Amino acid sequence: MPIKIDYEKCCWKDSKCTSCCCGGKTCNGCVEACPTGAMTRGKKVEYDQSLCTDCQACIAACSHEAISLA
Repeated sequence: MPIKIDYEKCCWKDSKCTSCCCGGKTCNGCVEACPTGAMTRGKKVEYDQSLCTDCQACIAACSHEAISLA
């Protein structure tokens, strides 16, 4: 099942973390939790459904509740 990213809640904006305690350069959240590389960061967090195994690790890792099932 595809996921949905709520970019209003997501802390990764314009290629940096805007609210976590990581200092704005890196994050320890959804991208790091994804075992298949389906989640990546650019200007915003991106999701590749073809790589997703529906493990929902990204949902559990997001402390901002920005990721949910679509």
